[in-house]
Amino acid sequence: MKSLISKFNPAIAAFLMLFILIGCSNDNIVNPDEENLSDKEALLKIVDEDEVLGSFELNYNEEDVLGFLGKVNTEIFPVRVGQRMRIVNRNMDITIVGDSAFGKLTKTFEGILFIAASYDSLVPGNPNVDTLIQKPFSTTVTRNIVFKKIDNTSFPKRNWRITAISLPEGGTLTENIKIKELTVFLPNGDTISVTSPNDYYLSKDPGFKRLIPIFSRNQDVLVRVKVQSLYEVEDFVTLTYGAHKGDLVRAKRKFELIDSQFDGQYYQKTYEQTWRTRQFPGYKHAIVNALPKQVLFDDASAVEENSWGIPYYVKP
Repeated sequence: MKSLISKFNPAIAAFLMLFILIGCSNDNIVNPDEENLSDKEALLKIVDEDEVLGSFELNYNEEDVLGFLGKVNTEIFPVRVGQRMRIVNRNMDITIVGDSAFGKLTKTFEGILFIAASYDSLVPGNPNVDTLIQKPFSTTVTRNIVFKKIDNTSFPKRNWRITAISLPEGGTLTENIKIKELTVFLPNGDTISVTSPNDYYLSKDPGFKRLIPIFSRNQDVLVRVKVQSLYEVEDFVTLTYGAHKGDLVRAKRKFELIDSQFDGQYYQKTYEQTWRTRQFPGYKHAIVNALPKQVLFDDASAVEENSWGIPYYVKP
């Protein structure tokens, strides 16, 4: 039986064959500019395009904070507070060893802490906001990234992939308040317990020891945070989460203080909160921010802050 192509004249047959060949190779088309990249430039591009890493800034930057000014939601936080972050510098130091590469990603942010308050009454949940205080500050966030070489083509960006990322840590230059431990209680009964974010690695690779936690939609997850604070009064410790590529809606919850012990120099405090993952699937970050109370209740007090983050995935 003659093939379908043989029924056409040679010119048409040649055109169809070319069309089929081009169509079959569409998945392998690469931007020609990527051929001239160095390995380090390619690794940085991979980082910029990674969905997991990109979700950190979407939750670290609480850009829609001004939208809270006309709302009362004591379930989220008693004093309407949020931070707007703008990245001003980014650097990644990379060491390549054989078929592995190790990157330290450092990002510097300029931030503004917005505090909706009332000089007449600072009752939590009071809708009579008469003052918006803005406090500028700067912070540096670091995290480590591990890459593996998977090919040896002339396009360096195709030769590497991310195999693991550490948790991010950032904050202002202060010793007065520090997150000391983050514990996430997983639905299967396991726990993630972190004491040094930049040394704790998670991965999407099933062969890796620790995987990025996977949750169902609208699932409740208990989170415990231990904070070392110079101050006796309760700190302002919050969890911001939910935003990812294509969905910038964030949620924010305030942790509850459940224990405080004085060790002679610092107050060792334990906070807990249950976080609900929301209904939209995808890779995201949950960000823990810890600030002393006077940063919010004293309009002249400078911003002191420590922030940790953890990636997670909400399945469809």
